[in-house]
Amino acid sequence: MAGITAADDQQEASPTNHCCSGDNGHHKTTTENLVNGHGEGLKEIILEDMTNTTLKEHQTSKESAENVVVVAGKAEEEATEQKDDDDDKDKEVLLIQDTGFNIKIVAPNLEPFELPVSSMELVQEIHQVLMDREDTCHRTCFSLQLDGVTLDNFSELKAIEGLKEGSVVRVIEEPYTVREARIHVRHVRDLMKSVDQADAYNGVDCSSLSALNTITLGDILDKRNKPDSVDCTPPDAIIPNSKERPLLPLHPGIKDLKATRCLKVLTYSGWNPPPGNRRMHGDLLYLYVVTLEDKRYHIASCAKGFYLTQSTEDEFNPKPAQPKYLSHSLIDLLNQVSPAFKRTFSLLLKKRAQKHPFERVPTPYQVYSWMAPQYDHQIDYIRAEDAFSTRLGYEEHIPGQTRDWNEEIQTTRELPKGNLPERLIRERAIFKVHSDFVAAATRGAMAVIDGNVMAINPGEDAKMQMFIWNNIFFSLGFDVKDHYKDFGGDAAAYAAPGNDLQGVKAYFNMDPDGLYTLGTVVVDYRGYRITAQSIIPGILEREQEQSVVYGSVDFGKTVVTSDKYRELLQKTAAALKIRPHQVLNGKDEPIELYSSIECKGIVGNDQRHYILDLLRTFPPDANYLPVEGEELSEFMKNHGYPKKHRHKLACLRQELIEAFTESRYLAFVKHAALQFQALHKQTKNSEEKSALTNGHSCDENNKNKNDEDEVTEEAKKLVETITGSEGGTRKQVEDDTREIVKKAAQASGSMSDTEFSITFNPDVFQPHVRHAQPDSETFKKEKELVKMASQHIVASQIPLLINDWFDHTSSPVDGITLAESMHARGINIRYLGKLAEFLAKYPTLSYVYTIAISELICRSAKHLYNQYMQGVDMMNTAAAISHFLNCLLGSYPTPHAQVTAEESKAAKRKSKRKNKHSVVFSIENTEWSSETPKSLWKKIVDEVDNYYGYTLECDSIDGALEQYGCQRVAMLRSICIKVGIQLQLREYTLESRSRAVFTEDDIVNVFPVVKHISPRATDAFHFFSSGQNKIQQGLLREGYELISEALNLLNNVYGAMHPEIAACFRLLARLNYIMGEFGEAMSYQQRAVLMSERVLGIDHPNTITEYAHLALYCFANSQVTSALRLMYRARYLAIICHGENHPEVALIDSNIGLILQAAEEYDFSLRYLEHALQLNIKYFGAESLKTAMTYHLVARTHSCRGDFRSALQSEKEAYTIYKSKLGENHERTKESSQCLAHLTKQAVVVQKKMNEIYKGEVNSTLPPIQIQPPSLVGVLETLNVINGIVFVQISPDELEKFKQEMSKHSLEHVGETTSDTEQQAVETKSGTERQAGEADDKPQVAETDVTDKPVENGEKVVENNNNAVVVEGIALA
Repeated sequence: MAGITAADDQQEASPTNHCCSGDNGHHKTTTENLVNGHGEGLKEIILEDMTNTTLKEHQTSKESAENVVVVAGKAEEEATEQKDDDDDKDKEVLLIQDTGFNIKIVAPNLEPFELPVSSMELVQEIHQVLMDREDTCHRTCFSLQLDGVTLDNFSELKAIEGLKEGSVVRVIEEPYTVREARIHVRHVRDLMKSVDQADAYNGVDCSSLSALNTITLGDILDKRNKPDSVDCTPPDAIIPNSKERPLLPLHPGIKDLKATRCLKVLTYSGWNPPPGNRRMHGDLLYLYVVTLEDKRYHIASCAKGFYLTQSTEDEFNPKPAQPKYLSHSLIDLLNQVSPAFKRTFSLLLKKRAQKHPFERVPTPYQVYSWMAPQYDHQIDYIRAEDAFSTRLGYEEHIPGQTRDWNEEIQTTRELPKGNLPERLIRERAIFKVHSDFVAAATRGAMAVIDGNVMAINPGEDAKMQMFIWNNIFFSLGFDVKDHYKDFGGDAAAYAAPGNDLQGVKAYFNMDPDGLYTLGTVVVDYRGYRITAQSIIPGILEREQEQSVVYGSVDFGKTVVTSDKYRELLQKTAAALKIRPHQVLNGKDEPIELYSSIECKGIVGNDQRHYILDLLRTFPPDANYLPVEGEELSEFMKNHGYPKKHRHKLACLRQELIEAFTESRYLAFVKHAALQFQALHKQTKNSEEKSALTNGHSCDENNKNKNDEDEVTEEAKKLVETITGSEGGTRKQVEDDTREIVKKAAQASGSMSDTEFSITFNPDVFQPHVRHAQPDSETFKKEKELVKMASQHIVASQIPLLINDWFDHTSSPVDGITLAESMHARGINIRYLGKLAEFLAKYPTLSYVYTIAISELICRSAKHLYNQYMQGVDMMNTAAAISHFLNCLLGSYPTPHAQVTAEESKAAKRKSKRKNKHSVVFSIENTEWSSETPKSLWKKIVDEVDNYYGYTLECDSIDGALEQYGCQRVAMLRSICIKVGIQLQLREYTLESRSRAVFTEDDIVNVFPVVKHISPRATDAFHFFSSGQNKIQQGLLREGYELISEALNLLNNVYGAMHPEIAACFRLLARLNYIMGEFGEAMSYQQRAVLMSERVLGIDHPNTITEYAHLALYCFANSQVTSALRLMYRARYLAIICHGENHPEVALIDSNIGLILQAAEEYDFSLRYLEHALQLNIKYFGAESLKTAMTYHLVARTHSCRGDFRSALQSEKEAYTIYKSKLGENHERTKESSQCLAHLTKQAVVVQKKMNEIYKGEVNSTLPPIQIQPPSLVGVLETLNVINGIVFVQISPDELEKFKQEMSKHSLEHVGETTSDTEQQAVETKSGTERQAGEADDKPQVAETDVTDKPVENGEKVVENNNNAVVVEGIALA
């Protein structure tokens, strides 16, 4: 295995190239390190690179993983267990803490220092920490010795004899080899650019941006870092109703980012490689350095280190120069010869040490920024060398040639997975290889389009060409050889890779033994779509027809099968709900298939069984596939289906298949239960009957939700007893039962009469497939089932999604989150027009409607952009993109393309002669320069109509803003992210009518948009789910432990950076907050924010959520200024994403208003709260509890300003709502009534005095009004209420039980402290307003949704979905 070897190669790259594993056991002990001592903290994050793992390491990590967790039962069972049997199962998960201790490190020329380590670490990890520490980072070539014995890099510390607390480990300098010398030079260069953000903006080396510490003016956890001024004034742009949308604040702190230069030039000298006679003297390589003082030095590297030579640019003289100074480290040598280097380098290391580790570790996948400042391009020879090599910098040092991606991908899948430690090793290997493959595939795809790769079929037309680069196969998204002629030509060829990726994902996630899929990545770049795939061994040496042993290469003319594939695919077909079906081949012989006919099975030279072309793994979408003679139901016809689509590859999503099967199963269960009850003559009241028979109604409201759930549970138990055959049952009952099951099966659309079975034939409605029995009943049933599933989208899933938004269980923030929530419900994006049609009817969802319309426009613009960019030559790329943006978003009617048609024609003639093999096709594409806003918008309106079936009532950007409330900045962000444009960071006057907005200099870069599968950490996911279940049952401690363990496992698999780890941090922060550990909460949440910025983007909707949470925890830690800055940032990002009209902005504004109250900035506070009030009335209704709460807050602010009359008015409104919603005796209503009395009294006193003054009674002066500013504690309580964090009073019995549980746990887990607090906090989430009775009932612990896709699970900018419900025991401030 080319990539997964190289034992000796661990420390080759700088720490930035290293993946990391979790610090399994002593997570708690290193948390503080990670946050405060950034040096040691990085240990937790920088661990060995999976690409170079040896078998030896496999052994050691296996042992290490075994100590992580001993699981007696499965975590899956944990996830589903009920509260009753908690006591029995408590022992299921035992956490074994590994031991931490300190060792003393003695390095040359340094004072000895202590280093905390854990018994389960590898020696390698100490190496990494030393290479990262400020005082030892300049060494790369060293070994570690204990009592004169060199330690093996891959030993675990616990396996080393004599290593204990206080042991002295010496750092011993080792002799260099050429490879070690090159690693050292690269490490020095990486150190010199470690604080530079150029890589993050250029989107290279997996670096990305983070703005948090700039926003909070330093690390919020740093006690010394207290800002002096307490300036609470909000920036103008985020004051409510401001029309400005500045872009510069998106990247704060750009002005301070002047790169620190330590040297002018550091490069390999032209005198390399050393001639033979010098190699005999030990010369390894030569360097050329120009210092800041402009002195030029030639440096030689030998086994002992680096020294100056007497060579010059013109003359080779390898003799040592004066002063004779030989240094083992290049940095020591440079410190000697250049005072400026010494000064700047030590400054740079200080800056580097101030950065949080999470700001420096590489992310698993590259994240791109859609805006970037204009950077000075610095000279960097190592970067130049990397750019033209096919291998990534650190791969240079892996033995063997280029990596064999296919072998790596398949070998990691074959690793054993019998127990937890094995699964951890396996998942980590799969994840690491996969993220490396995605990076290489992306790089290759860009090289192909930029014309840097030779085609393997250079004689063919440019569209037909295929490429191989770095052992990856690349093909373009065009219809080659009329392959897709009957399916929609190029449109089908463009859609196929996306469908194929969905198929690969489905098979990959099932993880079948013996069946292999290819590594697949789909890249969109500069208007082209490229598919990158790993290469099946031997496929290139033979014709495809020879290698295919299952499926069809020619769309059904010849169909083949094999026993081995039948056996393998039988298992997967059941899980994927694929129905085995027979088709005829060219000789009219029936062939049984367990997949669609296009799916091909190929046995590689490595004897593995591969499946590829999985583009029709899931059944076709009958709503977009008109077939002669096939009718849809009346319901669908009324909705305008079937619609003609531009290609015939429209398939249903896997999420829909699952939702549909679930709904059919419920129908089956309920039908059977009814029949069974009727059989036993049990009378049922009519309500339940209607609830039961109503299989899937269009608008399933939650009225009967609870009864229905109970009935469903009963029904499921009944059905289980029916279908389970019991020996002693009488024949009569059996016959009845059989009849019941048959009827229920027919009613639910089951494909079998004897059991519930929903399986789909993916080849129905395909004219090119000849079915064995096209007239049979079964085949008709198969077609009917696909139609039912397609109808389920419009009849059930879209209404359910709209219900989610009505309940505010989720609310999309931008196009990305809208698409995610549609996909979660199994709705394809082609239904966006239909969704917009539904949304137009509901005024309270106007904000989603606006987002949907913007998304329709931007997606249609993306389709047009792809056609528009194809064939634009390289010289005109920036001009073409800026012209397109001007036509799309500018109000200036006649923007001119910055290149004349003549000029580009001349260029075309030249390029035609010169460059026959370029992918960028030399078609006469000067059309782009004649595009106008009018013509482009006409095309957009047509595209929205043709593709999405929606009619836009506007013909220009101004029309879209006026008619639908879209926002230019949000659309600019959306289109840039969708097509991969990077704009220069500056302020744009987007509204300008007198000149074009964008010039070609504003287009800084184009970047690829990459789609790929995401390997999962399965065990961590089970721990996470069971942790959530515990929390929902109110068992916070157990939940906390399970989530912490999930975090360890996630670190083990993904390394330090991953969206799922960010979700884990957020949940741990929330739990700490609820348990009163405010400091811990802030620490965890800070990491969640940093990670979200790094792995998702600094303006991603999740990042907004994280900022708002962090603001709350900062406020709880009395950091009022930081809290405000964070809230201002959240609001700024929110209005860039979607503007002010959004329920999330109401929540953010309520938070800002309250925090400003605490800071005694009442005028600003009032503006925010009044704005929140308007939005709450608009989106939640004038009668909602949210609105009442906001009225109360406004009243409070008025009274603080001394305006008692206005305060009275607002409080009266609040009182009226509380009284009607909750009744007079409710705690909240009483409070409001007391508040009214107090305000009335104050108002009367003031009025009396005013009257006396008016009458001219001389001795009257206005008394000082008694205004008590709100206390921080009071404000915090109110913040908790509006953010849905409610403290629930616990009864004495429950408290006693809680104490017992805690003491039991403290015995099991030594050192756990118990909390005997009188209050336990739980987080409630409820969608719709609670009824008064419900609010008075005992509060339930409701869900805390945090999964790897927080957006879909309803957790957006702070959980706002609950209306502030007052439960006994909350005193309002």
